[in-house]
Amino acid sequence: MSDLVDQASQKQAALLLEALPYMQKYAGRTIVVKYGGNAMTDDQLKLSVMRDLSLLQTVGIKIVLVHGGGPAINRAMEQANRETHFIDGLRYTDEADLQLINAVLSGEVNKSLVAGLIKSGAKAVGFSGVDGSLIQAKQRSAKLGYVGDVMKINPDLLTLTLDQGYMPVIASIGVDSDGQLYNINADTAAAEIAAALGAQSFVLMTNVRGILQDPTDPDSLYRELAVPELQALIASETIQGGMIPKLKAIIQAMRAGLHQAVILDGRVPHALLLELFSDRGYGSLISD
Repeated sequence: MSDLVDQASQKQAALLLEALPYMQKYAGRTIVVKYGGNAMTDDQLKLSVMRDLSLLQTVGIKIVLVHGGGPAINRAMEQANRETHFIDGLRYTDEADLQLINAVLSGEVNKSLVAGLIKSGAKAVGFSGVDGSLIQAKQRSAKLGYVGDVMKINPDLLTLTLDQGYMPVIASIGVDSDGQLYNINADTAAAEIAAALGAQSFVLMTNVRGILQDPTDPDSLYRELAVPELQALIASETIQGGMIPKLKAIIQAMRAGLHQAVILDGRVPHALLLELFSDRGYGSLISD
């Protein structure tokens, strides 16, 4: 029995030692995590992610969490008997839609995440992109209604929050100089925030393992790509569908100063820890 205990203890110690250089690498650095999709709707996965983020904060990593909330918005729209219209893959947003989306993202989803983080032992505080004009935006086009593009990130509020030891949790609502709110794509907002903060890394948690050469084959993962390679894959249509806007957001942020991003499968328990704290990695690493 003692031999079994010793073996288990040695294995646990070995895992911690393997993680040590990565903890040292990221200690005191900022990592921006975009979170949403299936990992947000599954209670067990959500709990797993909250614990992982709490652990990262506990070992001295500055975490900024940016979230969407598509499933919660869809549910609220259905309950309000409002139809959802998509134009060129983007959700048309009229004034009534915007009020509902803001209530869901900035209220329901944001505060649920903050509460989950606090329950997991983290120090967290919730914001939307409106607070402190964090996400300055402008209307993308009249045909999309109140859908906005990011014009500028004002990171002062986040820097102050991080310096006080708290994890900012940000809903992707933007605002213009006239105080008009806009629905902002969460992937784009998160990538731009990572660039503005000079983050060590940007982690985009999605519902696939990473960037795949063959979308039907999870083993066709691209483990590392530079931006020129990524642009070539997009141009050749090797990458298609919903992954394209995510990657374009990363490329744009890298032009603004981001150096590293990871596309990661948020459906896998502890995928974030596996990516950051092991020498094997798990998702697709993109570098400038």
